[in-house]
Amino acid sequence: MIIKKKQENNGSFNSSSGVLDVNILDKIIASKAIEVAASKLSTPISILEKSPAFSRKCLSLKQSLLNSESGIISEFKRKSPSLGWIHRDADVLEVTAGYSNAGASGISILTDLDYFGGTAMDLMAARQFISCPVLRKDFVIDEYQLFEAKAMGADVILLIAAALTVKQTYDLAHKAHELGLEVLLEVHNADEIGHANDYVDMLGVNNRNLKTFEQNIKTSFDLAELIPDKFVKVSESGISKTETVKQLRKVGYKGFLMGENFMKEENPAEALISFIEQL
Repeated sequence: MIIKKKQENNGSFNSSSGVLDVNILDKIIASKAIEVAASKLSTPISILEKSPAFSRKCLSLKQSLLNSESGIISEFKRKSPSLGWIHRDADVLEVTAGYSNAGASGISILTDLDYFGGTAMDLMAARQFISCPVLRKDFVIDEYQLFEAKAMGADVILLIAAALTVKQTYDLAHKAHELGLEVLLEVHNADEIGHANDYVDMLGVNNRNLKTFEQNIKTSFDLAELIPDKFVKVSESGISKTETVKQLRKVGYKGFLMGENFMKEENPAEALISFIEQL
């Protein structure tokens, strides 16, 4: 369905020095603009709208989190710019079905190829075998990508405040709702909370700085009181202990997006089961 232009060198991680290049987000967005332009040419929106998944009613991640005892959004990703390959040969069907059966409140699936090793086919294949809401995890910069997400079978899209203007965030969130998709807005600091609008369903605090990929769980605690109560609060990245989840719950978080903690294990679904049992 979607063309992925493989970059020869994404310039993200210097393996010899172990140092992550700065401003990786800017590089990803530049790459994404090229990718989206190619996809528009190869697969127009009129074709996306004919996808069997396009007419399905989306599931609500917001309600799933509000009703869940764990609030875990487990993520499927093979690699990241900061770590390189995490689980190169991970089978998307095996892992996501395992997540769903283990009681995940939602499942996040990376569809970026160059930096995270994901594809649209990963989400499309998984959708058929899982019953919980699915977040398309990607770098959304264009309305076209919302139609892609709907055609893949996603229920939720991610908007990253650091990659968008306030107006772009509003326009994309509004269009997502028109298509029946929920919106998770991701912020990294207090200023970015100003991107939130009435079409945002969940507000996520990423504990990883997308400019440098440095990680600090303190970010979620610092921003908790600044997030309006009308948004379901989600803490993202850097969560590896059940005690951290319990502490985050006390300051109002309902969702906890976790990827590397599970994907680094031989059996990610079993890792999720163990984590939920400890909770």
